[in-house]
Amino acid sequence: MHAFANHVPAVVLRLDRNPFHHGTLGAVRSLGRKGVEVHAVVEAGGGPMGRSRYLRAAHAGPAGGLDPEAPEALLDCLAGVSERIGRPAVLVAMDDLSAIAVSRIAPMLRDRFRMPHQPDNLPARVADKAELSRLCSRWDVPHPETVVPASGTEAAEAARRLGLPVVAKWSRPWLLPAGADGLRSTTLVHTTAEARRLYERSAEAGSRLLLQRFLPAGPDTDWFFHGAFTRGGRPLLAGSGRKELSWPVRTGLTAVGRWLPDPAVEEAALKLAERLGYQGILDLDFRRDERGVFRLVDFNPRPGAQFRLFTDTAGLDVVQAMYLDLTDQRVPRPSGGAGRVFVAENYALLAAVRGRSLPRRRPAADPAAPAPPVPGPAAERGRVEAAWFAGDDVRPFLAMLAAFLGRGAAKGARALRGVPAQGRRTARAVVRAPRQRGREQQGGTSAGSVSRPAPPEASAEPDELVSR
Repeated sequence: MHAFANHVPAVVLRLDRNPFHHGTLGAVRSLGRKGVEVHAVVEAGGGPMGRSRYLRAAHAGPAGGLDPEAPEALLDCLAGVSERIGRPAVLVAMDDLSAIAVSRIAPMLRDRFRMPHQPDNLPARVADKAELSRLCSRWDVPHPETVVPASGTEAAEAARRLGLPVVAKWSRPWLLPAGADGLRSTTLVHTTAEARRLYERSAEAGSRLLLQRFLPAGPDTDWFFHGAFTRGGRPLLAGSGRKELSWPVRTGLTAVGRWLPDPAVEEAALKLAERLGYQGILDLDFRRDERGVFRLVDFNPRPGAQFRLFTDTAGLDVVQAMYLDLTDQRVPRPSGGAGRVFVAENYALLAAVRGRSLPRRRPAADPAAPAPPVPGPAAERGRVEAAWFAGDDVRPFLAMLAAFLGRGAAKGARALRGVPAQGRRTARAVVRAPRQRGREQQGGTSAGSVSRPAPPEASAEPDELVSR
C-alpha cells in the first residue's frame, strides 16, 4: 500500500441535487479511509452519503441554488466553508456544474483551496457538446456525425440526412431550466417535425441544439474511460471499462461495469487529454458503432459516479491520485486492477428487473464483426466494488435502501408486475449479495456514526461476482 500523508483536508462539492449520487459517497470513503478529514458541500443533509462515518461535516450549498453564468454565490459559500475548516483544503468537484463554476472562480479560491489548473474555462468548453464535436473533428478523434442547425428548416433537413431516428442534444445542458416540459439534455427524435419543434425552443433551453447520428445500443457497445492527469495532460492513473448494465437500460448511467483495457478507447482518451493539456479527473463515454469504431459521445470534466471501479491492487483510485498530486506527494505507478466489477445496487436492481437478468459471460462474437481485445482469464475474475454497501460503513447503504424503496415503492410495484420468476430471483440476488458480505465482514464493527473517525488502515475487500 502506498504512503499517504493526510495532513490536508478535502472538500467534495456537488451542486447536482441528486441524493442517490453514489460517486460522492465513493469520494468521501476513498479519502476518508486514508485518514483525510473530508467535508462535503451538498444539498441539505447530504442524503444517504451524509450518514457515512468518513464524513467530518456536510455543508449546505449556495442558498437558492446556483446560476452557472454567475457563480459568485458559490464563491461566498466556499469561502464560508474554508473559514469553518480553518486551513487550505483540496477541492473535488463531483458534477459538471460544479466543475464549470469552480473553474470560473478559481483565481479567487487559490488561497483557500488546492485544485487542478484548468485554463481558458476548459471544463465549460469540453462539457459543451458543440465545442467537443469541433475538437474531435480538429484532432481526428472519432465522434458521431454531428450537425448544429441554424434554423428550424436546417434542423429538419439535418434529421432527414442523418437518418431517423436521430439524437438531439442541447450543447450546454447545465443551462436547461428546471422543470421545463419536454426539455431534456438528450432526446431521441423520430420525425423531422420533432427536430424542427425542438430547435424552436433553443432560446428557452439556453444553448444551441445539436443533432447526431444515432448509434444503436447493444451488447459490448457502451464503454467509458476514467483518468487522473497532472499538468500537461500526463496520466497518473487511467483505464477503460465496459457497461454491462445501465439505467435506464442501454441509455443511462453505469449500473454494472467492468474494467477492461481497450487500446482504441485508451488511445483516443489519452490523445485528447494531452492535446488539451488537461489537469484533474475526467470521465469519457464512448459507443462502438456497427463498424467497430469507438466514438466519443460525452466528456465529463470530473470523476464519473463509477470511478471506484478503477482502483488498482494497492487501493489507488483517480480521486486519491489527484489528492496526492495536488498535495505535492508522489503518485505511485498503478499496479493491476483490470477485471474489477462495479455495481450500483439500486440501479442494478432496476436494470436487472427490466432486462430480466444480470450480465452473463460475454456472448460468442459474430465472426463477421470486429472484436475488441479481450483481456486474459485473470481479468475476467475481477473483484467487485459496490457503490453503496461497505462492511466498514454500512449506514449509507441502509439509508439509501430506505429512501430508495420509500420513494419508488409505487413505481417498483408497477415494474415488478408481470416480471417472470427468474427476473424476480435475479433482482433479489442483487440486494442479497451485499447483505451477505456485511454479515461476513462486519464482525464486531460498529455501524454507528463517528463525529471524528479514526479510519481503519485498510478497506474491506469485496467478494467476487459469481456467474449464474
